Amino acid sequence: MGIVECNKLMSAGQASEWALLRRHSSEDMFGVQICGAYPDTVARTVELIDQQCNSDFIDINMGCPIDVIVNKGAGSSLLMKPMRMKGIIQAASGTTGLPLTIKVRTGFFEGRNRIDSLISNIYDWGATAITVHGRSRQQRYSKLADWNYIYECKKNAPSDLQVLGNGDIFSYCDYNKHMSDCPELSTCMVARGALIKPWIFTEIKEQSHWDISSGERLNILKDFVNFGLEHWGSDTKGSIHVAGVETTRHFLLEWLSYTYRYIPVGLLDVIPQRLNWRPPSYFGRDDLETLMASDSAADWVRISEMLLGKVPENFTFAPKHKSNAYDRVENG
Repeated sequence: MGIVECNKLMSAGQASEWALLRRHSSEDMFGVQICGAYPDTVARTVELIDQQCNSDFIDINMGCPIDVIVNKGAGSSLLMKPMRMKGIIQAASGTTGLPLTIKVRTGFFEGRNRIDSLISNIYDWGATAITVHGRSRQQRYSKLADWNYIYECKKNAPSDLQVLGNGDIFSYCDYNKHMSDCPELSTCMVARGALIKPWIFTEIKEQSHWDISSGERLNILKDFVNFGLEHWGSDTKGSIHVAGVETTRHFLLEWLSYTYRYIPVGLLDVIPQRLNWRPPSYFGRDDLETLMASDSAADWVRISEMLLGKVPENFTFAPKHKSNAYDRVENG
């Protein structure tokens, strides 16, 4: 599920936004997540998605904390504007027959939660499900998610509104605890945990910790690259090849800025790993595992070159959610 900005999709249908809406044949369930600031823009976007895309549901992100979204009046800024939230949900639900879900945070400011006071209305406005991330916008990703507040939201919700909890799930133990503490939850959403270790869903299904090898992890990266080249193109002639390979590389590098945070099960003194841990650098059980644990963007580029060949001249990379960056001129 990719997040799509309504304004970009509506502005001459930007190809980069439409590319996020293409469903792969292997995807049994496919949803489109959008964000927008105004009911009319969101409604037109939902109508386009309904007509042009093979989607099972549409999700409106009303919890995104990043400045570029908030400053446009979308994402978590809507938590300060309940009437705007109402207008957007009503406009979107009146435009499509697909299930409409929303993603929110506890509130905009720390200590001023408000979703619990709105959740009883959200079903009446037209949403069929709501995912509550147990942090405010002000918190971003600091401190632990407040799952007691998520449970409170569920208890205040109408019975027909599905409520999903979200925040810090990084193992089947985390998932089990929340479903045990609040069995009324429909389920839990896994977010950053799935970026860091996408096999978390296998662990939840099998109720076990997978001590995955570096070779198995590399195979997952190879699959990602192959899907990227299939999606964006891998023609060996001219600019199409460059665009396909380098677009795939960009998304791979963004992903690697998360995956390095995984600590292999076999190296842990305490199991399971927690999402908020910031461990010191360590040596893996082989050179590849050590390379995959590096927090250096230059090493992420090395991994990309193992899969996609050398980066072009003057190549640079600055990850979206991390301060370090790579410049080929500086790194040779």
